[in-house]
Amino acid sequence: MFRAFENLVDPFASVHQAPPRATLRAYLAQQLAPYRKWLPLMFATGVLTALMESGLIFYSGRVVDLMAETGAGAFWAQHGREMLLALFCVLILRPSLVGLNHLLLEQTLSSNLQEQVRWQAHRHLLGQSAGFFQNDFAGRLSNRVMQMGPAVQDSVHMLFEAVLFAVTYMIGAVVVLSQIDWRLAVPLVAWVGLYAVYVRHTALNVAATAEKWSDARSAATGRIVDAYGNIETVKLFARDGQEQAYALSALRRLRTRYQRFLRMMTRLAFGSIAINGVLILIVVAPAIWLWMRGAVSVGEVAAASALTIRLNGMSGWILWVTIRLFENMGVIREGLRSLSAVHEVTDAPEAKPLEVRRAEVRIEGLRHHYGNTKGGVNGIDLHIPAGQRVGIAGPSGAGKSTLINLLLRFRDPEGGRILIDGQDIREVTQESLRSRIGVVTQNTSLIHRSVRANIMYGNPGATEAEMIAAAKRAEAHEFIMGLRDQQGRTGYDAHVGERGVALSGGQRQRIAIARVVLKNAPILILDEATSALDSAVEEAIQKTLLDVMQGKTVIAIAHRLSTIAQMDRIVVLQEGAIAEDGSHAELLARQGVYAGLWQRQAGAAEQVPEAV
Repeated sequence: MFRAFENLVDPFASVHQAPPRATLRAYLAQQLAPYRKWLPLMFATGVLTALMESGLIFYSGRVVDLMAETGAGAFWAQHGREMLLALFCVLILRPSLVGLNHLLLEQTLSSNLQEQVRWQAHRHLLGQSAGFFQNDFAGRLSNRVMQMGPAVQDSVHMLFEAVLFAVTYMIGAVVVLSQIDWRLAVPLVAWVGLYAVYVRHTALNVAATAEKWSDARSAATGRIVDAYGNIETVKLFARDGQEQAYALSALRRLRTRYQRFLRMMTRLAFGSIAINGVLILIVVAPAIWLWMRGAVSVGEVAAASALTIRLNGMSGWILWVTIRLFENMGVIREGLRSLSAVHEVTDAPEAKPLEVRRAEVRIEGLRHHYGNTKGGVNGIDLHIPAGQRVGIAGPSGAGKSTLINLLLRFRDPEGGRILIDGQDIREVTQESLRSRIGVVTQNTSLIHRSVRANIMYGNPGATEAEMIAAAKRAEAHEFIMGLRDQQGRTGYDAHVGERGVALSGGQRQRIAIARVVLKNAPILILDEATSALDSAVEEAIQKTLLDVMQGKTVIAIAHRLSTIAQMDRIVVLQEGAIAEDGSHAELLARQGVYAGLWQRQAGAAEQVPEAV
């Protein structure tokens, strides 16, 4: 039975939609869309449950009056059938109604909504450009994703289970007291109005405080995770104390924000008790006065007193629920700052998969300055025929990395275009574009999984034999077979640690190269691909890469010019534009920018440090 209600909604099957930026209400409506078929039933069972609660209290007063009127001897004879019907409602109807309400709220709604929110938030963030993640803490983003799920689920659950129940119960109480005597309902209505104003004023203050508290929590998480993610740098520079101070300042701010929140909670407790005392005075006292005047019966006084005492206890619960709701609203608003950000790079509405036949690359008038007036690339025109191996050289800041980022569509250019086999890369899907380009970056990081999973990332459909062959071509198989992690897993099953920290830089680079070899994409980008390798391994990897390059269009970025000297062609960038273009020999003969870079590197290599 539980599984049947849990499977009424599949939280992971909904079509991806960007979170709306307009209002919180619009966001909640989007998240509740998969449940729209069941929301009316949740509403109906919640209302009926609340009405039955107030009805039971009213009926208990009637039972008192019936007992007083008929006496013990005639009570069962005159009212036995009515008592059996009441017993049926209490033992069968009420549990069934409450059970159905809880199955819908907890199994159908709550068990799915939390993970649905997290999944959609995570999926939306994964669609963001690389630049988006470079401008924020990974820890803060992940904290917002994880907090959003409980905040949305808790809010919606309380709206149905608590707020709907409380509002319906209060309406029922007003109706019951009206049936007894209208003079009892009037003070209750006045109290409800005063209570609503108090709760709303309090909740708005709580929402603002909770949002600041949530923001401080995300910031503290971001700083702590940043230290863990860069623990090697922290240790290398002996900056434990600095990182402690950096995290401590965020934790102090978090403590201050939390203390302000708790102060508000304490003030609310005093205010709630005072308002509850007023409720008892303005309802129970008039009920006793009306009984003394003969206007109401003892049972009706008992019903009015019971309703008031129930409301007295419920008012504190309602206040707590409302505070939780507005606290969650603050958390959701804080999370939506990141989670509702529109994607900077998106597929065109009619984008089609990239079709690579020859792997020809043509760059026309490419311009990108990251929104500034300078930097990046400025008006590059470049034609790379299919199968040509091109080296990209130039001083730091010349635009080499910008060119590669634009080719991979990590960003869209501010002007110009890039064509692959005549197809503008902005008019094809990002997934198909990147699936046809193999990349080995300068700073390789691996996912915290097994070596096998990292290499197979290049081609999940490859066989075990193909994976091992790729590792051997990258000169990685031998050291992989000697790996053993802390859990005792060995070889290709050994885990590499977060970002691959369990391996040396050279080992990480060789696994990355094996991954690209297995991918076997027609276009290959090498960004300082052998920079982390020692000389002996570098020579072997260079031979492997030369073999891998065969039949591919290759773009290789290098500061170490010896690694691109064998390219068919070398393009030299300077201040975002092409300064020189030709073979290694041609560029040396020109005695220009490239020749100057080459001579400086050659001179540095020939220098021998003096003995100390």
